[in-house]
Amino acid sequence: MKRTPAGPGQESVWDYPRPPAIVAGTEHIVVVLGGRLVAETRASWRILETSHPPTYYLPRAAFTAGSLRPADGTSYCEWKGLASYLDVVGGNQLAARQAWYYPEPSTQYAALIDHVAFYPAAMDTCTVDGEQVEPQPGNFYGGWITSRVVGPFKGEPGTDYW
Repeated sequence: MKRTPAGPGQESVWDYPRPPAIVAGTEHIVVVLGGRLVAETRASWRILETSHPPTYYLPRAAFTAGSLRPADGTSYCEWKGLASYLDVVGGNQLAARQAWYYPEPSTQYAALIDHVAFYPAAMDTCTVDGEQVEPQPGNFYGGWITSRVVGPFKGEPGTDYW
């Protein structure tokens, strides 16, 4: 694995810590699904974990009415705890089980209460300060790649055992 050097104004995901850092974000985030705005905010939390692009957690208040609904299933994160899933609805489109939240996160991540993350690949568009997000590779990860971060990123071919 060869690190991509970070340029001015960029972050290397290889400088992110483990366990992950939780950092307040003030970027303008806009999310569209089914041709409809489903979320917009300038207040988020970024989870920064070694080898992963940031995962953004948006406050529930940033989502339009009816755009989130409960879905079956849970998963467990060794750092944040037990996650529950949500469907995302925009226009006539359904992104089933493509969002998650932590009803009772571990103490270090308590700020994530009432915040939701989702897979950007399941949305029409996700932008950060007007820049279109590229989804983190792989079927499992919810990271958001912008010009602000450099990798290589977990999820690309050959990274299964990083």
